[in-house]
Amino acid sequence: MVANGEKQQGHRPGVYKQKNKGHKHGKHRTKGEIERENKGRVSVIALTKKQRKEQRKIDRKNKANQLRKNKRDMVLTEKRRLGSRDGPPILVAVVPLHAAVDAGVVTKLLRQEGAGGVIRQEQFVSGASDSFGLVVPRFKQRFTFLRTNTDDIHSLLDVAKTVDSLIFVLNSDEGWDSYGDYCLSCLFAQGLPSYALVYQGMSDLPVKKKVDCRRALSKVTEMRFPEARLFPLDSEQDVTLLLRHLGTQRQRKLGFRSRRSHLVAQHVTFTPSGTPGSPSSLGTLCVSGYVRGRPLRVDRLVHISGHGDFQLSQIDAPTDPLPLNTTAPRPGKRGKAGEVDMMDGDEAEAPVRVLMKADPSCRESLQAEAEVDPMDGEQTWPTESELLEAEEARKSKHVMKVPKGTSDYQAAWIVDNDENSDLDEESSEDDDCDDEMMDEIPEGNDDDSQDAGSYLPSEEEDEEEEEEEEEEELSSTERAGADQRYDEHMDETEEEEGLKRYREARANEMFPDEVDTPIDVAAKIRFQRYRGLKSFRSSPWDPMENLPHNYSRIFQFQSFERTRRRILAEAAEEEEGAMVGWYVTLHISDVPSSVMESVQGGRPLVLVSLLPHEQKMSVMHLLVRRHPSNTEPIKSKEELVFHCGFRRFRASPIFSQHTSADKHKMERFLRPDAPAVVSVYAPITFPPTGVLLFKQRDDGVQDLVATGSLLSCNPQRIALKRIVLSGHPFKINRRSAVVRYMFFKRDDIMWFKPVELRTKWGRRGHIKEALGTHGHMKCVFDSQLRSQDTVLMNLYKRVYPRWTYDPYVPLPLPWFKRESMVDLQDLDME
Repeated sequence: MVANGEKQQGHRPGVYKQKNKGHKHGKHRTKGEIERENKGRVSVIALTKKQRKEQRKIDRKNKANQLRKNKRDMVLTEKRRLGSRDGPPILVAVVPLHAAVDAGVVTKLLRQEGAGGVIRQEQFVSGASDSFGLVVPRFKQRFTFLRTNTDDIHSLLDVAKTVDSLIFVLNSDEGWDSYGDYCLSCLFAQGLPSYALVYQGMSDLPVKKKVDCRRALSKVTEMRFPEARLFPLDSEQDVTLLLRHLGTQRQRKLGFRSRRSHLVAQHVTFTPSGTPGSPSSLGTLCVSGYVRGRPLRVDRLVHISGHGDFQLSQIDAPTDPLPLNTTAPRPGKRGKAGEVDMMDGDEAEAPVRVLMKADPSCRESLQAEAEVDPMDGEQTWPTESELLEAEEARKSKHVMKVPKGTSDYQAAWIVDNDENSDLDEESSEDDDCDDEMMDEIPEGNDDDSQDAGSYLPSEEEDEEEEEEEEEEELSSTERAGADQRYDEHMDETEEEEGLKRYREARANEMFPDEVDTPIDVAAKIRFQRYRGLKSFRSSPWDPMENLPHNYSRIFQFQSFERTRRRILAEAAEEEEGAMVGWYVTLHISDVPSSVMESVQGGRPLVLVSLLPHEQKMSVMHLLVRRHPSNTEPIKSKEELVFHCGFRRFRASPIFSQHTSADKHKMERFLRPDAPAVVSVYAPITFPPTGVLLFKQRDDGVQDLVATGSLLSCNPQRIALKRIVLSGHPFKINRRSAVVRYMFFKRDDIMWFKPVELRTKWGRRGHIKEALGTHGHMKCVFDSQLRSQDTVLMNLYKRVYPRWTYDPYVPLPLPWFKRESMVDLQDLDME
């Protein structure tokens, strides 16, 4: 009870009051109550985990089917467009692979009226010796045939980069000869388009012998073409079957050309803008042809294979010289649905329409190298006292001998020593110690010798000896004449250089990277650019440290792979410019007259539109493997000829190992048993792109030495040159040993003391102390050495390619001249 009538206050529960669930009495809401509560809102269908998984699977299948259908439709559309009214003609090149076959017979059969084609124009491709345009109304397709000159390997490779199909003309007995196999090696390494194999000369044979010859030829071609079909080409019916195959076969896509707009010149004119008759005068080159690959934009740079990069001034739309019917389409004029309208009237009377002109403010620049500013680095202004000190130092000039290639800053840290002598170049090479060997005539033994009067020869024997001597004199004279004729075709300087390369390659194979420590020069001066690494894999190396001057002339991407994906994606979606299949005329500015001379000399003109940044210089890395036909050693920094995509240039690369680490060991020679990375200063090219490496001899012959593909563009890729200093154990204890012949001065031992040692038998150790003043040192190892072991020290320095980029590549020696030289040598030997 509450006293005095006060009202009792109720209890208020706190936040921790327990709240029990209400009793489920089983009563459910009706549908009407639910609808009244939702007020027209529709509840989301809640799917179970199994239902969601099934739905995702159905969606993935549907999406995959849609992508597959779109891709199939795109491929069918592209295939149907090629050779049709809306696309470019099917470009076919005839390539003979044997010296005994004549490609002119094949083109003559294709010209016959019985094959069902109508020849529209002769000499349809500029620079080609035998070319014509062919329209086949029966197939509703049009073709362009050209015969290539296989003696010029550059022209053959340029044509193979752009054609849709290749016709390989085989010999019915052997298939192809040695030079045909050489051409096939180059084509396969570069990227082979669609092809057809034809042969002739079996129509007159009996049926049984014809089957045997065909089976033998198929066995020969299986080496290069495992599933290829052989087409006989002896009659008009065979020509019709070949044309049907060329028009319906599956086209092989080459990545480096399908992502770029390219064109084969079919009509070329040159208008000089300089002094007439001057060999170096520039002018405007007008090139007409069909656009292939991707749409061609007027503000992009174009590259003419073998001649360089140029700018476009305008693009015209002339009349199509190879219409599929009497009325030809006019590029640049579109209908309501975006289709190209048909042109009314006579095509010869149609005026040339200007499609687009270049805007100087929008088109890309021809700048290939970065502008170098020697005063780019920040520097404070010196004080008066510093200027006076510099003037006094200049007056009291001190002459000091330093290694070749040492900068002034590095020379300031070198302690002057009168005992130091002149140094050789950076890259030391083993001197050839082999002298000319003199033939020693052995003296006869006293037991076998006879007195002069013990045996007197008769007159008959004297006459026989005289006859034998005369025969020997005649044979020696004939042999001397044959030797002189053989030596006429031999270059002694080339022989000496080849012998030197073989000796260096053999020494590097037997003793990899080993060099001799000089006796008259301090090792810390001779190897001052080298350093030791605790671990080649994990030890740090700053990629921006001590960069050469040439690195200020190149361009670098923050992320090359991201830029490549973005540019290729933009190129695939591009729909501006001259569309694929249009017959256009390109006006190219500031072109040298040598381009027109090359066309007049019978070489084809191939033109490609460059992607953004592809005219700029950088450090390109190519992954190559040595070709089996090459047996001569290829040394690093040796000048080679490169075929990289549509480009052709000369440069001096360096070789390095292909690993996934951040540092890569340099290779002195191109190894035949492993792939190597070739680093070179060259214009930027976006992969995928095939690469061919040739080596040019002094007589003009270019040998294929390596093939591969473009890897990346990365100036920060570190290639380290390793040298190995070797020493021999003099006294061996349980855990230590006295080593000599690695160094010859006490200061050198103290300088290289922190560097770790290793042995050929797998022991590891370090230098403990120097003993005496003649290069003996006490070393400690993880276990006892053996007397036949060798102590080694690894030193490294970063190396860079040489800037020897040259876009001009001389023409190779024709094969028939090379064969004639070989035949003369064989004749002299006989």
